[in-house]
Amino acid sequence: MSGLFGVVSRRDCVQTLFYGTDYHSHLGTQKAGMVVLNSRLQRSIHDISTSQFKSKFIEELPKMKGTMGLGVISDSNPQPIIIASSFGNFALVTNGLLENKNELVAEIKSQGGSFSELSAGVINSTEVVGKLIAQKKDIVAGITSVLAKVRGSVSLLVLGNEGVYAARDHWGRTPLIIGQKSRTWVVASETCAFPNLGFTPVKELLPGEIVLLTKNGLQEKRSGRLQEKICAFLWIYTGYPASSYDGVAVEAVRERCGINLAKRDKIKADLVTGVPDSGIAHALGYAQASGIPYRRPLVKYTSGYGRSYTPPSQQIRDQVAKMKLIPIKDVIAGKSIVICDDSIVRGTQLKNQALEKLWHDGAKAIHVRIACPPLLFPCRYCLSTRTRKELAARRAIKKAYGSAGKKIPVAKLLDETTPEYQKMIKTICQELGATSLRYQSIKEMVKAIGLPRNRLCLFCWNGQEA
Repeated sequence: MSGLFGVVSRRDCVQTLFYGTDYHSHLGTQKAGMVVLNSRLQRSIHDISTSQFKSKFIEELPKMKGTMGLGVISDSNPQPIIIASSFGNFALVTNGLLENKNELVAEIKSQGGSFSELSAGVINSTEVVGKLIAQKKDIVAGITSVLAKVRGSVSLLVLGNEGVYAARDHWGRTPLIIGQKSRTWVVASETCAFPNLGFTPVKELLPGEIVLLTKNGLQEKRSGRLQEKICAFLWIYTGYPASSYDGVAVEAVRERCGINLAKRDKIKADLVTGVPDSGIAHALGYAQASGIPYRRPLVKYTSGYGRSYTPPSQQIRDQVAKMKLIPIKDVIAGKSIVICDDSIVRGTQLKNQALEKLWHDGAKAIHVRIACPPLLFPCRYCLSTRTRKELAARRAIKKAYGSAGKKIPVAKLLDETTPEYQKMIKTICQELGATSLRYQSIKEMVKAIGLPRNRLCLFCWNGQEA
């Protein structure tokens, strides 16, 4: 998942653009970019895989001038992209996954089109979107065509002479929120970008909606749909604690997840902790409901270490996880510990970089509590896990049942009362080396989020599309 930010102002917008983009740094670890419009489109892109956004862009701020701009923290492709079209030059940033990218590329090439933005030999998905927009008569018609053609998901911001266009993906799987401060307008993936910059959220785009932010205000260019399938994982892991989507605060949801987990538990423990950072709020809720004190046997060393789930290779993910978590032996030794985390995706980091450190420093018992159900399907709408074999739950099913595991209905793997579910959890627990393991159910997770189930994308768990 990538983080998008756009701004339109009557005065220079670069400082707002810089900090607004930086507040999305939790959403990507590969590339970041900004583009502003003055007499021309002025762009800067940097690799942020080994350093933070701020350190890469701070020295460029005095050189950038403009009253409108876009910023992005990208999980893969270099962005923003600038396109010269028949209706003028424009810049764009995107968030999502083009599942039918190869088909779209073939279509553009068959019409005589070509691509210039190659990263590691791969065609840039944002350029694909830009080329599709440029085929139409104007930006709105182009975006409308993109939303209709893309399988998977894409939300995007486009900067043209008239302002910043914002479009949310067809099913609303990723959010876009409009903020206002006097006569300055912004649009962001995360509302955590608003408070310190003085903006008030005024509108969340509907699925498929297109709006235009100008110096004179907000214009609707295409109405949205009421049907929504927003990603539930935003509240469990992806989103920032200070953000909210559809009026539901991330931090509050995570606390409720922890409360749900504690209410179903009867274990005795000396302390509760969370895997920093996204597991902390889940653990605080657990501690609140259970009465077991919250303590920190593992601490994260500075904010300079990013999220260990997002880097592209397992080797880098493991290295980040290993280096950022420091154990405190005086808190660990001889203690029975409940450790909460948002999810188990591959399971290698939780095992190698959290549990093994706790065991090494003398933990008496380790009870793992996970805020979402076992992940059974790779995401088709955002760039995260790409294959089933990456997933800890799928590995456990294969280990427990062999090839016969492929025939087990998903419903049985999500029902805590079935022997298939129980054997899967037991296998994962053994692989982790934990004393016990429990997951929150889909029903409890949906209840913690507080939205109707039919408004949530739960594909990663049940494999059901809209």
